[in-house]
Amino acid sequence: MSLSQTNFLSSSFLSSSHELRIPYSRASLPYPRLQTHRILCAAKRTGRRRYPSERKKLRTEQKGAVAKVKNKLEGVWRLSKLGVPVGDDPGKDFLGISQGLLQAIAKVIEFPVASMLPEEAFSVVRKSFDARKILKEAKFVYTVDLDVDTLLELEPRAHDFIFRLEPKIGLVEHLPPEKIVSGDLISVVNDCKRSDENKEPLIINGTGDPHQHGGGGSSKPKIAVVGGGPSGLFAALVLAEFGADVTLIERGQAVEERGRDIGALVVRKILDMESNFCFGEGGAGTWSDGKLVTRIGKNSATVLAVLKTLVRFGAPDNILVNGKPHLGTDKLIPLLRNFRHYLQSAGVNIKFGTRVDDLLVEDSRVVGVRVSDSSDPLQSSSENLKFDAVVLAVGHSARDTYEMLLSRNVELTPKDFAVGLRVEHPQELINSIQYSDLASEVRKGRGKVPVADYKVVQYVNEKEDDLSQSSSKRSCYSFCMCPGGQVVLTSTNPTELCINGMSFSRRSSKWANAALVVTVSAKDFDLHNLQGPLAGIEFQREFERRAAIMGGGNFTVPVQRVTDFLQNKLSETPLPPSSYRLGVKSANLHELFPAHITDSLRQSISMFDKELPGFISEEALLHGVETRTSSPVRIPRNNETYESTSLKGLYPVGEGAGYAGGIVSAAVDGMFSGFAVAKSFDLFDGTIESVIGKAQGAGLVKY
Repeated sequence: MSLSQTNFLSSSFLSSSHELRIPYSRASLPYPRLQTHRILCAAKRTGRRRYPSERKKLRTEQKGAVAKVKNKLEGVWRLSKLGVPVGDDPGKDFLGISQGLLQAIAKVIEFPVASMLPEEAFSVVRKSFDARKILKEAKFVYTVDLDVDTLLELEPRAHDFIFRLEPKIGLVEHLPPEKIVSGDLISVVNDCKRSDENKEPLIINGTGDPHQHGGGGSSKPKIAVVGGGPSGLFAALVLAEFGADVTLIERGQAVEERGRDIGALVVRKILDMESNFCFGEGGAGTWSDGKLVTRIGKNSATVLAVLKTLVRFGAPDNILVNGKPHLGTDKLIPLLRNFRHYLQSAGVNIKFGTRVDDLLVEDSRVVGVRVSDSSDPLQSSSENLKFDAVVLAVGHSARDTYEMLLSRNVELTPKDFAVGLRVEHPQELINSIQYSDLASEVRKGRGKVPVADYKVVQYVNEKEDDLSQSSSKRSCYSFCMCPGGQVVLTSTNPTELCINGMSFSRRSSKWANAALVVTVSAKDFDLHNLQGPLAGIEFQREFERRAAIMGGGNFTVPVQRVTDFLQNKLSETPLPPSSYRLGVKSANLHELFPAHITDSLRQSISMFDKELPGFISEEALLHGVETRTSSPVRIPRNNETYESTSLKGLYPVGEGAGYAGGIVSAAVDGMFSGFAVAKSFDLFDGTIESVIGKAQGAGLVKY
């Protein structure tokens, strides 16, 4: 199959002048120049710093937790925030029960001799590393489950100590047997399949007839899942396990061929517009850092079901325990291959290199999709496929899909997102900033402590004298921080330039990078005379095109030293080395964005340096431009059924629909949507919430 490959020829849209200029007049844009910003950084109040109302609420919660314990001598006690100094711990890769951890456990349950506690009675639920400067010494922080039956069987003298144990909010929690969760997603589905296997599920459309399902008498509902990222894969898995006839349609290629296409881009600068860092099996997260952190509850049953499913398909067990779980591209590729093989064995028909060009709609209901070979820009090979429902699980870069939906009068709404630049430092510098003397223990990811990362956020106020108006606040934060990583190209069009970061599992690169981004909203789009549901997409495109012009073409990325960005001057060569492999060029990145965004970035970087002394460095290099932090669009849907509010039979899910941000939250959203679609076809009894719990924070999550 011939691939649509595009060489990035600067002569197609760039001036032949030696000195390139941005074809926009910044002075004419009506942006307010920010004279002074006030930076606020919210800290969690603890101890005596809590407000009286917070202390009262905590006391109430404490009384409630004590009252809930029916029998202290059964079930599991969860012990949290157990600190073990680095010197007493075997290191980041050890996930068992060490003597140092037993001492921390003994202190909590007030058991006099730690060495007498049996290791078999305890299991590590979470392990993280805390090297904050406010601590006397760096430590590993554990959450541990204590199995009461095992402990009392092996050490009966612990009976009185467990009997005296009391719940403490955030530190000690009693888990009754019914609250102890779960297997992987496949086990969850198998547990809740209907007992009456002979009852035929509800069929709506089938071959397009609203009353009769076709396909040779089969009673299986035919479901299309569009998009092979985390949300699409998990939706397809749930539906296949419930017995639906599932077709997974992915415009990009399987990971093996996708890897070759990415190699051609990195080595020969040949962009395949349908198989690249954004499009293909696994979605954009495959060739990224593989982060599995989430803000929707890392110990929740839904997140654990997703993580255990990843382990089933080849992820290392430590993602279930690590406080900041991470896979890396090298681990994701074989995992996705295993995931694909399982889906195929479950009867899922997977169509790679197939683009959905249109929806088939009858009587305000989706009855199928029109597809074509994604390497055929003329759509001469188009084909109509009939389905009972369509799960739309595209990524945030599927701009042509948004345009198609708009032409079909599907409701779309613009959504806030963030834009900025990606900063890169030597990893040794970040190790030194974060760990001080412990930096020598990193050893390129093979040492006792993890490769150092960071997360910073500031809130900038455009109005110095009015902090009460939330509209005047703009958040600036680090995004998708990749320790031991590299900067990569995520453009899907040769006239646009955007970047991201990625890491392999060991994080052994000599660079650390992170996006530094500023939130933007409809107010920003309006200032560019951009209105309508797709205003955010046009906003992204404008700055991606500017970055391409600044770089001079051929996927060369414009860069600037952090110190020069703060002083509004062009960086002199030689530049600090960059991990970006397609070439960099010194440019005035302080002229890329409107003044208020540039000033917000500048002020925030100055404050970040106060939190991380040394962050502003001659070795720190800014790369442009980072625009695709999350979807600029949301597709409204019913909160219970997950069905589009404007088109029956369409189920928008995941990051591209505006309901997730990152691998885990997208997978969870896909899982919920799979259950919702299965429920709509009467494929299982009971409620979704009774099976997998309640969905949390839809559309509000970040990486």
